[in-house]
Amino acid sequence: MNDLPIIADGEDKTSPFKNRIRKNYRHIRKWAKRTTTDCFRIYDRDIKEYPLAIDFYAGKFLVQFFAFDDEPNLEREEEVEQAIISIFGASPESIYSRSRFRRKKMEQYEKLADEKEFFVVHEYGVKFRVNLVDYLDTGLFLDHRETRQIVARGSKGRRLLNLFAYTCSFSVHAAVAGASFTKSVDMSNTYTEWGRQNFLLNSIPLGNHSILRADCLVFLDDAVQAREEYDLIVIDPPTISRSKKMEEMFDIQVDYIELISQALNLLAPGGTIFFSTNSRKFVFDHSLFEQCKIIDITEKTIPIDFHQQKIHRCWMLTIKLG
Repeated sequence: MNDLPIIADGEDKTSPFKNRIRKNYRHIRKWAKRTTTDCFRIYDRDIKEYPLAIDFYAGKFLVQFFAFDDEPNLEREEEVEQAIISIFGASPESIYSRSRFRRKKMEQYEKLADEKEFFVVHEYGVKFRVNLVDYLDTGLFLDHRETRQIVARGSKGRRLLNLFAYTCSFSVHAAVAGASFTKSVDMSNTYTEWGRQNFLLNSIPLGNHSILRADCLVFLDDAVQAREEYDLIVIDPPTISRSKKMEEMFDIQVDYIELISQALNLLAPGGTIFFSTNSRKFVFDHSLFEQCKIIDITEKTIPIDFHQQKIHRCWMLTIKLG
């Protein structure tokens, strides 16, 4: 794991923004060293006048500006860059920034570049490839770090299905923890290949770890027909998606019912479904799944470095006994 920077005392303390970054980093650094983790959030919209997030990835910094218009605040961007340089002794080349605008409902995220600047980070000692240049997302959703740990802790000797797998981080953690088999399903060729690289990076042979490019709803129909069975199923879908490869638009509020219903048909006795969403408007109607015990585990899945407690919500579903 890369060394984590040490920040010196005796700096100018007149900036509340810089003071908050220092305080957050000193707190998270102790945890990060203890857990062999070198990717985490060091600022999370803590101060209203600074609506941005700063993530640390193995010596590099990603600044995300959250805006609701199309005009970047160049003065603010310069201030943030200078704060990172001042506190961490960082070079300007190690600081990456992007603006995240509110999307129109039907708008898709596009690839941003093709620099192929991949590098390796560690999360609880497990290695992942990330990219801070080419895509809006980096390849590793930091807000689900603890969710991945919860899943991994229950994975030894068990079979895991990972739907909307992205770069397979849930599956890789499960495999490292001793899962007997994992299957990761995602529609993107880019992300399924990225997932394969993450397995190989951790010296995990792909023989018992299948990665499939497919529409998850179509896959579920086929898997039910084939009578596949899993002990753990992870469902972490996008809120809205309209890919060229999909016949219809995916909407979490509509499609979660079929997703969970079909996943229940694949669940082995004593198995567990983990269902998560980033949609703040999502309403989970528990009455649709009366055969299930449903527990909201969101509080346990929010990492200590995320101060926005509504970054995601997460539920654990098991089939009631008797």
